[in-house]
Amino acid sequence: MGKQYCQTAVITGAAGEIPTAIAKIFHNRNIRLLLSDISLEALNPLVESLGSKQSCHGMIQDVSKAEDAERLASTCKELFGQVDYIVTGAGLYQHLTLDSIDTSEWRNSLAVNLDGVFYTIQALRPLLTRHSSIVNLASLAGQRGSINHTPYATAKGGVLALTRSLAQELSPYTRVNAVSPGLIDTRMMKSLDDAKRQNMIDSTPLQRLGRPEEVASVVDFLCSDAASFITGETIQVNGGLYIN
Repeated sequence: MGKQYCQTAVITGAAGEIPTAIAKIFHNRNIRLLLSDISLEALNPLVESLGSKQSCHGMIQDVSKAEDAERLASTCKELFGQVDYIVTGAGLYQHLTLDSIDTSEWRNSLAVNLDGVFYTIQALRPLLTRHSSIVNLASLAGQRGSINHTPYATAKGGVLALTRSLAQELSPYTRVNAVSPGLIDTRMMKSLDDAKRQNMIDSTPLQRLGRPEEVASVVDFLCSDAASFITGETIQVNGGLYIN
């Protein structure tokens, strides 16, 4: 007998290491997947590894465009008819000193990191089932700020406020939470200056980088019955860096 699929998850930015780890966990739970990314070339190997179109479908989405979110929702409705879990994993992390930020860079960062979260959820909202769950990938930078990453940190702070607002707006049938990763061993972290990265590791009580799978497991928890009385929360996944 083949796998029985009864739930559907939509994950944006799915070619990134953390969303990819989330997709794999969901796949192992027999959850149907609609995966989006701005690069289909980067996304296709993951989609092909997770099965047929009936259980896993990939598509291009520029999250900064509301029309792409509407297209995502139309595809979800056509393929699966519903959505039980939404994970907003798409993001843009740029190193920008304050005096180098121009209007276009500011707007682009907010468009990808904040507008895209809202557009995606708003478009998919009519398809949400009872007892559904939304998890937004935020960042430690959204709580603490970050030197040379002001647009990114500002947008992620907005994601945290959006999460709390949506938790109230979409209750009681949909829970909305956020996860704030710290230093995770991804391509994004490899782009950090070596000295700054080491300084942050030294400031982390667990004295190491996190793994994408460690973030994914928390997202999986928030999308499970084990978290059925949790909404409007942000869970820190940063080895204790937040408390320092």
